[in-house]
Amino acid sequence: MDVVVTANKNSVISEIDQRIFGSFIEHMGRAIYSGIYEPEHPSANIAGFRSDVIDLVKELAVPVVRYPGGNFVSAYQWEDGIGPQAQRPVRLDLAWHSSESNQVGIHEFADWAQTVGCGMMLAVNLGSRGLTDARNFLEYVNHPKGSYWSDLRRENGQEQPWGVKTWCLGNEMDGPWQIGQKTADEYGRIAAETAKAMRAFDKSLELVVCGSSSPDMPTFPSWEKTVLEHTYDVVDYISLHMYFKNHEGHTGNYLAQSLKMERYIDTVASTINYVKAQKHADKQIYISFDEWNVWYHSTEQDKQILNGEQGWPHAPAILEDIYNVEDALLVACLINSFIRKSDIVKIACLAQLVNVIAPIMTEKNGAAWRQTIFYPFMLASRYGRGKALKLDINSPCYAAECAGEVPYVDISAVYNEQDKTINLFIVNRHGSEAISLRSTFNQFQNLQVCQHQTLNSADLQSSNTSQFPERITLVQGEALFITDQELTVCLAPLSYHFIQLKE
Repeated sequence: MDVVVTANKNSVISEIDQRIFGSFIEHMGRAIYSGIYEPEHPSANIAGFRSDVIDLVKELAVPVVRYPGGNFVSAYQWEDGIGPQAQRPVRLDLAWHSSESNQVGIHEFADWAQTVGCGMMLAVNLGSRGLTDARNFLEYVNHPKGSYWSDLRRENGQEQPWGVKTWCLGNEMDGPWQIGQKTADEYGRIAAETAKAMRAFDKSLELVVCGSSSPDMPTFPSWEKTVLEHTYDVVDYISLHMYFKNHEGHTGNYLAQSLKMERYIDTVASTINYVKAQKHADKQIYISFDEWNVWYHSTEQDKQILNGEQGWPHAPAILEDIYNVEDALLVACLINSFIRKSDIVKIACLAQLVNVIAPIMTEKNGAAWRQTIFYPFMLASRYGRGKALKLDINSPCYAAECAGEVPYVDISAVYNEQDKTINLFIVNRHGSEAISLRSTFNQFQNLQVCQHQTLNSADLQSSNTSQFPERITLVQGEALFITDQELTVCLAPLSYHFIQLKE
């Protein structure tokens, strides 16, 4: 089976915002406690953060992390996480039916973010709270000195403001599971007024308004239309969330879900443009796809905790999906979609970063290791910075229930002008056949192959564990050569490939 791809140097989709390789940490499960923070761990630094996890996060090169939620934020009192740790209250978290010690708050998270080298994307509570608390939180985080909240921050040990620019106005406010769920009109009004107040403090802030928490919501996409009608003039992004599952065990349908996500993006983009035209606006709203991942492996085992059958445990092991090779292939396809949609998607956050549906897993007082999905995310984050190229692709297709006709080869390409590199991210979705991929590169000069790394396995259900942390890892691909600006590579069935070329 042959697939032909043509890339032209001057055919560009968009400059990629590096924040499409962002992630997310919520106060839930073991994401924070025994995830990033475990003072008793042998590797813990002086602040109590696990150095082994810090090293893995640095390897991912995550540019921004969204915090502190997620569903958690909709009943969160941010003031609980400031001041002396010994004096902080323990609260019952209604979102995940657990107790929250508040040993990690904004100060600790900001120190961790600085250590790993990522920016912060903060969320305010528009569920149980509102405008005043959002304004106070912003003042605490960003005002230099001379006001009540900024001076309290300084008393608590942080002399300089953190200067956080990107803020989420609540979380999934359309969801019946959300503390303080609102109708589109109710939410649109409070979001607009909160945005106005935050912009009165700092006009340069980037504000993210809640879109639908899934394309399967009964209010989608009318929710987006109504919310944007209220907020278009005062926000910069609208959020999308989507999680992916394979309960039916059908690999072809599973790997086609990236196209379902692209339709979700396209529908929201059309809604943005409709409201923009309706308002005769020049301003463009973009998409923040700030929750996405595979999530279905752990749902049954989580039910007892989430239903309250085990009381209010602190940092229980929930949503700890163990990812396999099949999941890594879908994650690679989803990242390709973000690259191809980088003209409208400017922020995306893999949910989450550690232990909770995450690329990094830990044992309490034990090891940390990379899950299978770590590898395609890491390669895209490190090498997907630059210009997304618009490719001409001629690939045979197969039929999938959720997406119609699906190309067997899923591919994205990023040109980094500074490094003079072309970075190709490729998935062969075919379950049994190898594919010969022939790529031609126009307007490029003297290309040579720098890297070829692959990920695949005869056992799609194979995964990594603390005992076998490198059962699935990247391996060196076949040696490749370019002749007359043309590259040919053989893609094994159900395989992932990263190829780097250099001018």
